[in-house]
Amino acid sequence: MIPLLWFSLRRGLRSGLEASTVYGLVHMALPGSYIVDPVQALLDYPIAFAALGLAGMFRKHPLVGVGVEITDRFLAHFASGVWFFSAYAPAGMNPVIYSAIYNGGYLIVELIISTIIMYIIVKRRLLEIYL
Repeated sequence: MIPLLWFSLRRGLRSGLEASTVYGLVHMALPGSYIVDPVQALLDYPIAFAALGLAGMFRKHPLVGVGVEITDRFLAHFASGVWFFSAYAPAGMNPVIYSAIYNGGYLIVELIISTIIMYIIVKRRLLEIYL
């Protein structure tokens, strides 16, 4: 995620959305993708990964951009989980809670790691490097 975040923060919203959406489509086409419905495929791949491009709106506040993109990615995966994967919830568990725990579990870790790495990038002024 860091390369897409970095690209979005350096090149802006439009370029970030385009690159992140293409990444989501490529990820969807690779073996190992789990697709049960066209709407689920859109939510879990191009829409969820396009959220990474939203960081481009926060070029002056990159750490806020990390939080926004992880939150938006969570929302896309969460909606997909509630709607399409509720059958995987343990017996008696609310699908909303199941989806929040499942998706939040790995995205919280991703948020922490991405925030730390982006903090280092900002402190070392690597976002300001131009080729």
